[in-house]
Amino acid sequence: MEQTTTGLEQMVCFQLYAASRAMTALYRPVLESNGLTYPQYLVLRVLWHRGPITVRDLGTALHLDSGTLSPLLKRLETQGRLRRERGTTDERTVWIHLTPAGRDLQDQLAELPAQIACAAGLTLDEFRTLHDLLGRVRATAN
Repeated sequence: MEQTTTGLEQMVCFQLYAASRAMTALYRPVLESNGLTYPQYLVLRVLWHRGPITVRDLGTALHLDSGTLSPLLKRLETQGRLRRERGTTDERTVWIHLTPAGRDLQDQLAELPAQIACAAGLTLDEFRTLHDLLGRVRATAN
């Protein structure tokens, strides 16, 4: 069967969209074997690097609104990987803390970013360049 073009191949925005989906798919097998989705993994990555954080600051870091973030946090809490705690000075503030199970995943998944870079078929220099370029695009678009 002959492949026909759609015009999408010429669009940078489509290439970014398709590449994002492909990268997420590379993560899926490892994350699923650890009972995680990609967005849940991102939540844990922020907590591993920043420690306890408010829901508001976590949403800012991940560029997610509370309607999207709350179900993610609830599932991670149900899994025993984090706990939510009301602030002592302002009860409207909710803090997110890792549990020991959440911290243990950091060691289990420590090599995942390097594995994904390798699976993407890019050299380390190409991967760094791609990372820098995407960061510039994202910063300009915000």
